[in-house]
Amino acid sequence: MEASKQYRWGTLVTEIIMVLVALLFLVPFYFLFVNSVKTFGDLLTNSASWPKTFEWHNYSRAWDITNFPAALWNSLVITVVSNVLLALFSAMASYRMVRHNTRFNRFLFMIFVAAMVIPFQSIMIPLVKVTSTLGLMNSIPGLIACYLGFGVPMTVFLFHGFVKSIPLEIEEAVTVDGTNIYGTFFRIVVPLMKPMFVTVIILNTLWIWNDYLLPSLVLQSPDLRTIPIATFAFFGQFTKQWDLALPALVLGILPVIVFFLAMQKYIVEGITQGAVKG
Repeated sequence: MEASKQYRWGTLVTEIIMVLVALLFLVPFYFLFVNSVKTFGDLLTNSASWPKTFEWHNYSRAWDITNFPAALWNSLVITVVSNVLLALFSAMASYRMVRHNTRFNRFLFMIFVAAMVIPFQSIMIPLVKVTSTLGLMNSIPGLIACYLGFGVPMTVFLFHGFVKSIPLEIEEAVTVDGTNIYGTFFRIVVPLMKPMFVTVIILNTLWIWNDYLLPSLVLQSPDLRTIPIATFAFFGQFTKQWDLALPALVLGILPVIVFFLAMQKYIVEGITQGAVKG
């Protein structure tokens, strides 16, 4: 009885701590939202206070100034296409390198790992020169190609370690039944790699959706602006329009929040399967 009572108290304390930690992580969202519906004067006077009046027209002005539908579409296209290509190509490359452990494949994997430690700032100028020479500047396909080049090393590294944990006997069994290598990969290996696909998509979505530097280098046309670039329009050399920038930031993070809510089931399932497999 005493042990059961102690267990209940321990559970209660743990839940209280978890609630407090959750509230702590929600504090930045509170500041973001309450300040997005304030006038510029109220925002500067006391950023922590509750709004005296809700200035919802801040959102409509931010929507119009940033041309948010176009920026949202550009960000969606870039993020979705980059994610699909990164996950597919990296999974196939990792599977090949693990299952055909030749000297060349080991050397190639070392090249991928070495590329992970190269700072982006050190290759910005060569990147602009190469993309300009190849005719990829100021185009969404060119930006997607850049994301593939920068995202493949980390994605291959993650898939490479996961493929090693997949029993080879499963593939040998279906090979005996007459399945070719493509059928084995797409029908057997890909479903087993689902936890890693979820992890890779989450990491790359956060990176690509919030990235500012690479799109600002490749995309110059206002019609091709992504959400981070469109939001930066409120910050000039002498002016900072926080009353409009904050609503634009809220609009920018809403699709990511919807994405996580839609993927919540698969995220939990992927973490659980990954833990069991490990």
